[in-house]
Amino acid sequence: MRSEDTRSLLRTVVPTAAAGAIATVISGVVAGGKGAIGAVVGTLIVILFMGIGVVVLQRTAKTLPQLFQAMGLMLYTAQLLLLFIFVAVFKDTTLFNPRAFAATLVATTLVWMAAQARAHMKAKILYVDPDSDKGEKPENSGSSS
Repeated sequence: MRSEDTRSLLRTVVPTAAAGAIATVISGVVAGGKGAIGAVVGTLIVILFMGIGVVVLQRTAKTLPQLFQAMGLMLYTAQLLLLFIFVAVFKDTTLFNPRAFAATLVATTLVWMAAQARAHMKAKILYVDPDSDKGEKPENSGSSS
C-alpha cells in the first residue's frame, strides 16, 4: 500500500474510532455495560469491514484499473449487506445490547463514509503523470500550408 493510501486510510479510521468511542460512552450510560460492549463490537466490525474494502479496492485499482468503479460499487453494496446480516444475526443476542450495536454500526458507517469523502477531497492527486514529460512528443502530421 502506498503512503498516500495509508494516510487516507488513517484519516478515515481515526474519526471512525473517535465516533465509536463516543458511541461506547453514550451506550454505556444509556444501556450499561452490555451497551458499551455492543458499541465496541459494532465499531470494530465497521473498521474491519471498511478497512478491508479499502485495501481490496486499492489493489483492484492497481491491477485492473478498468474495473475500479464497478468494483467500488459492488464492494460498498456487499459491505452494507454484510452489516445488515450482522445486525440480523445478533439481534437476539445476550452478549451485548443489540440496539447499541445496531446504532453504533449505522453511526460509525456514516462517519467512515464522510471521513473517506473528506480524505479524498483533501488528497493531492496528480491528474497528469509527471514522467510523461520525458517521452517523445508527436510530430504534426497535418498539412503545413
